[in-house]
Amino acid sequence: MSTPVAPAPSLDAYIVRTPEVLGGKPRIAGTRVAVTHVKTARLALGMSFEEIAESFNLPLAAVYAAMAYYYTHKAEIDQQDAEDARYIEAFKRHNPSPLEAKLAQLKQADVGRGALSPG
Repeated sequence: MSTPVAPAPSLDAYIVRTPEVLGGKPRIAGTRVAVTHVKTARLALGMSFEEIAESFNLPLAAVYAAMAYYYTHKAEIDQQDAEDARYIEAFKRHNPSPLEAKLAQLKQADVGRGALSPG
């Protein structure tokens, strides 16, 4: 007689959405690690599943679940990421960094004194 094998947890065991955490973005249960964070680490940074798990202190299964969730909801997540990027760019345009403004001011002062050549 064989020993019964417990069924593997579904994506619902690993991925949750709650409005009060990360604005309702899908994330790994019990963490603030969004599916998009795992997606970016894997696809944009080329990290292995093991590296991601270690970097975010996650079980390896949660990383695989996050990527499975991403591919199941790819259009929705990619659209949200694009909207977030547009929002960030608009925010930067309307709220310049005080540090960047000060550095530009110092650079102009140096150019004016002949310390730096423009360009």
